[in-house]
Amino acid sequence: MPIDEYLLSGSILCGEDFDVVEGYICIRDGVIAEICEESGRVDALAHGIVLPAFVNAHTHIGDSVLKDPEITDIASLVRPPDGLKHRVLRKTSMHDLVHAMRASICDMVATGTCAFADFREGGLPGVLALMRAIDAASASGCAVDAVILGRPGGGKGDDIDEIDSILELAGGIGISSTNDYERGVAAAIAGRTRGQGGIFAIHAGELNSTDIKGALELNPDLLIHLTHASRDDLRGVAEENIPVVVCIRSNLVTRVGIPPVKEMLAAGLLVAAGTDNVMFNSVDLFSEMRFLSSLCQIDEGQVLRICTRAGALALGLNCGVIAPGMDARVTVLDKDSYNLTGAKNSLRSVVRRARAGDIVFCSGGAGTGTGARMQ
Repeated sequence: MPIDEYLLSGSILCGEDFDVVEGYICIRDGVIAEICEESGRVDALAHGIVLPAFVNAHTHIGDSVLKDPEITDIASLVRPPDGLKHRVLRKTSMHDLVHAMRASICDMVATGTCAFADFREGGLPGVLALMRAIDAASASGCAVDAVILGRPGGGKGDDIDEIDSILELAGGIGISSTNDYERGVAAAIAGRTRGQGGIFAIHAGELNSTDIKGALELNPDLLIHLTHASRDDLRGVAEENIPVVVCIRSNLVTRVGIPPVKEMLAAGLLVAAGTDNVMFNSVDLFSEMRFLSSLCQIDEGQVLRICTRAGALALGLNCGVIAPGMDARVTVLDKDSYNLTGAKNSLRSVVRRARAGDIVFCSGGAGTGTGARMQ
């Protein structure tokens, strides 16, 4: 069998610090085999600014069927069991749900994303619907890796007995705030999930800080939002070494505030990024980078890491950085596009200026829809 080998050349953002190397990378059988400095042009599949593909570490793509509703209070929009989103999802046919999710997955690939983690409501049928959407997207040429975090059914997502069947297919369980559950239910879900070896993820600190302590008591593998976390809260998260996913555009749309990303990084947290609900935002992480760069007063390397390597580390994926031995999840941007021509600093331009229209190559993911568990 011939070896699948090709070159990508140009200004390569290499390693954990995104140091710029002028040259090429050799990709062999889906893995980055070597990085070579080379001043001249080589026979490459694509040429431009070479960067790691994005990892979208928190999405709700089920509500792709309900884009851009009127923004009222967040509870009336998304809180289970009777927020607007949940009412619409209950009425949506499987065909329409799969079709809408497939479109969002293809949009992720078109905007440079190679992997995503989705909080998939609707119990086991919801997980199966997402798997169908992933397969349909892959068949359309939009392969992407997915970590599926299912949610038990039972109205408020409290059907604990369904967890076992969900975890036969999904990588873990993702639930809403502890404030949405009766006493002891969230702890039971967390314990059952860990007992089955799954990832346990939870929203906390989105609307206010009242659910942060309760979330930490559950020893989650992943925390979503922490928009209203205090310095003491952040120290507690850092002590437990729990990754955090921030969703800055979503928080702005729902008017809950801006996450303290600079303080999170200063506290030593692993901070990743997600686009959250498709009903509020596109799945475009280029947009997420611009907001992080403009509003959080952090440098461009930190921003790109949040949208690539940090998400991969949080989800247990072997991507998010250009280095030998890493999975070849790579994007190439056209340095001569109308948007990027004249750019003098590749890293800054990627973070502040680049957009989907600049992409000339994206390796995407493997199209796995079972949501491999964190090891």
